[in-house]
Amino acid sequence: MSDHPVRSVLLLCWRDTEHPQGGGSEAYLQRIGAQLAASGAAVTLRTARYPGAGRRSVRDGVRISRGGGPYSVYILAGLAMVAARVGLGPLRHVKPDVVIDSQNGLPFLARLAYGRRSVLLVHHCHREQWPVAGRRLARIGWFVESRLSPALHRRNQYVTVSLPSMRELVDLGVDPERIAVVRNGVDEPPAETLTEPRSATPRVVVLSRLVPHKQIEDALDAVAALAPRYPQLRLDVVGGGWWQDRLVAHAAALGISDAVTFHGHVDDVAKHHLVQQAWVQVLPSRKEGWGLAVIEAAQHQVPTIGYRSAGGLCDSIVDGVTGLLVSDRTELVDRLDELLADEVLRAELGHKAAARAAEFSWRQSADAMGTVLAAVSDGRRVGGLIAD
Repeated sequence: MSDHPVRSVLLLCWRDTEHPQGGGSEAYLQRIGAQLAASGAAVTLRTARYPGAGRRSVRDGVRISRGGGPYSVYILAGLAMVAARVGLGPLRHVKPDVVIDSQNGLPFLARLAYGRRSVLLVHHCHREQWPVAGRRLARIGWFVESRLSPALHRRNQYVTVSLPSMRELVDLGVDPERIAVVRNGVDEPPAETLTEPRSATPRVVVLSRLVPHKQIEDALDAVAALAPRYPQLRLDVVGGGWWQDRLVAHAAALGISDAVTFHGHVDDVAKHHLVQQAWVQVLPSRKEGWGLAVIEAAQHQVPTIGYRSAGGLCDSIVDGVTGLLVSDRTELVDRLDELLADEVLRAELGHKAAARAAEFSWRQSADAMGTVLAAVSDGRRVGGLIAD
């Protein structure tokens, strides 16, 4: 942690880790927030409500305040920030030295309430994902993300999670000297899962939320293409989401329903148990800021195949060393075939992936973030990869 740690931090995010659609970006903020709290900072997270969630709770030392839905969360959080400045509302007791505004496509506009104390956290840009929201909303969203937000935050500190995401922000006109890269950490896997035997038959795993831009269809297509060559091939899809019914139907249309198991949301022990059995992970996402699932699989010496066009995977996967990057579906099938057939190559990639995974921890990530937040609190800006 920095020699001059901040005393109070406000986190803004559209979901928390307990949200049914929570994923890697939410885990990043929660884990770092928990580490900051453990170091003595008062950490508050403002986020959306969802069925069954209370307005207030505490998780790992982070006080959580909830209000609003998928879109109204931004409005209610904005009102709460403004009200807090005059001692009113759910955030009235929060006196942040620094605010982390998570821009998952849209910012919370904390800049308007807290000025240069606001840090904009951007995991990746959403140009490829906005079309899912519909043509009109996509145009508005991309305008806000690519034009309005960079102009509004032209004097604010940025944080992102990978060097490719940093380059995306530079392409939008953000000064690289104000973009700090704080990579993801990773939780230690349950010890008992590391000693379980690998599956004796070919097994592929996908760790992902089930939403369109994750392109799980490509993993299903790959399994269908290779099923004649590997009759015992199985695919474990770990994670849930509103796109699941479409994926189940796609597997049925391909005739591979018996070879695919959709596990939905599972606890950490079950997740790591399934990864430990796998030979290879396929992560066919259209866009990733980093790819936490890559490092989680690497902890089990399981290499990952992903698209180089996804951005952040070019940082989390060292191509040809800890996994493989491919350009299209055809190459995805070819390289998966290669890994399933070559035990020596799988072992080599897996061993190096595990060695690299050992370099990451949430403690180190929080220390790096603490360095950035302390600089902002002191009125300075930092850029580049922030190392422990």
